[in-house]
This record gives sequence, structure tokens and C-alpha cells, in this order.
Amino acid sequence: MDDAELEQIRKARLEQLKAQSGSGAGSPGASQGNQAEQKQQQEAEARQSILNQILHPEAADRLGRIRLVKEERATDIENRLIMLARTGQLRQKVTEAQLKELLSAVADNKEEEKIVVARRKGWDDEDDDDLLDL
Repeated sequence: MDDAELEQIRKARLEQLKAQSGSGAGSPGASQGNQAEQKQQQEAEARQSILNQILHPEAADRLGRIRLVKEERATDIENRLIMLARTGQLRQKVTEAQLKELLSAVADNKEEEKIVVARRKGWDDEDDDDLLDL
């Protein structure tokens, strides 16, 4: 799909959503809920549209597989890619190899949480005798 086709699909979907919200009669609370849901859906569609424009199909597939395992990491990568695209730092579509490099760079920067056990040194056994005098 090229940009013109994506734009047509997006406009048709937006008109469809507007028609549904205009014809649906309900309580004001439900209307606000629908509006919030529609806004969230439109933002998701916009994100997906941008990602489709900047990712090769193989890279998009890999990102989708990552989303199945670690959704937070996939969202982080998507946000970085969208930011790079908006600032004009992407000159061409991102390939799968470039996506792998970005993933490894993010993994290197992110430190995993570690549990450190600090043990006392020089434990004095004579202190135990004081407990027996109670």
C-alpha cells in the first residue's frame, strides 16, 4: 500500500466512526466512553500507519512477534522509531537488521533489576550467649 491508499482508508474509517457516533443514541456517560475509545482507536491507527510507512514488512513482523512476548519493549521500540521518523532522522525504511541493532542497543542500555544480598561479616558468636540468659 502506498501513502495515498492509507490516507483513503484512514479517512473512510474516520467517517465511519463519525457516522456511528452520530447515529448512536445513549447516555452522556456512554457517549464520553465511546469518544475516549474512538480517540484511543484513532491514535492506535495513526501509530500503525506511521509504522507501516517506516518499517519493511520483515521488520514489522519481527516487531509483532516481540509484542507477543514483551509488549512494553515493543511499545518502547515503536515510540523510538516514531520519534526518529518525526525528527527526520530516518532516511529510508527500517530493515530487519536495523531493527535488530536498535533492539540490542536498547537491551544494552537497559539494566536488569538485580537483587543484592549484603551479608554481615565478622559475626560474633558471643552475642548468642546473651540471649540464653533471658
